[in-house]
Amino acid sequence: MDQFLAQLPQTLVNGLTLGSVYALIALGYSMVYGILRLLNFAHGDVYMVGAYIGYAVLSVLLPESGAALPTFLIILFMLLLAMIGAGALGVAIERFAYRPLRNSPRIAPLISALGVSFLLQNLVQLIAGPRPVSYGSGTLIPTESAIALGDVRIHTSRLLVIGTTIALMLALTYFVRSTRLGRAMRAVAIDIEAAAMMGVDVDRVIMVTFLIGSALAGAGGVLVGIVFFTVRHTMGFLAGLKGFTASVVGGIGNLPGAVLGGVLLGMAEAFASVYISVTFKDAIAFVILVIVLLTRPSGLLGRAVPQKV
Repeated sequence: MDQFLAQLPQTLVNGLTLGSVYALIALGYSMVYGILRLLNFAHGDVYMVGAYIGYAVLSVLLPESGAALPTFLIILFMLLLAMIGAGALGVAIERFAYRPLRNSPRIAPLISALGVSFLLQNLVQLIAGPRPVSYGSGTLIPTESAIALGDVRIHTSRLLVIGTTIALMLALTYFVRSTRLGRAMRAVAIDIEAAAMMGVDVDRVIMVTFLIGSALAGAGGVLVGIVFFTVRHTMGFLAGLKGFTASVVGGIGNLPGAVLGGVLLGMAEAFASVYISVTFKDAIAFVILVIVLLTRPSGLLGRAVPQKV
């Protein structure tokens, strides 16, 4: 029992860190599904591309000869450029892979999404090579940089992940609830045909949805690189599945539900790694998905939608 209590605070921090990344990925899934009813399985690979963009920026701004800029500016540039690059990639995917299939049977865009996923993986492998790349263990944020809260030391990189995620989520919430384009997104999510008849530019709304969702995933890729140091071209597949699982657990199409699902999934993995076994942490995440679907098919914060006949 004493060992359990001693490890509990650090496990909670680890779970919040991992859950924050899953929440960023899950938000993209939920936004796209809420508007198009499309499962964008290429979303995890957009997250992977964002991680590689962050690595490229880091390589330029922090060469072996030493940093030319303060650390916080380097991290800011990494996040901004990764979000811009990933957002532009998301817009391109929507324009060329999904929009031509918008009126096709649902299986067609799903297959297209899987094709885009494999395409992105192989392109990054060709460009960056098959070996993992490293953000540098302690190069950007020193390993000894931490804040002590009682007996718990929280590494600065984990605080960065949690704080950045909260800031991005608050910005997204304000955008969706308080801006004209955000109201248009909510209208399209409720009824795309009615919104179009009321003068909403549906194509523009969908484009912005992909832009924002992909930008959040790109930020998540950079944050993972900062905390866990290593990124690889295959990292998007499992992360995408985890983000999808988080969005379903919380209620797919529901933005607060995506955040809740991401945090719960991160916590479950962290506790499973410490108190059960690292081997089973991925399996436990999907066991949670099965339990939620059996007990509450619409997700924890989702609501059942009547089928049109």
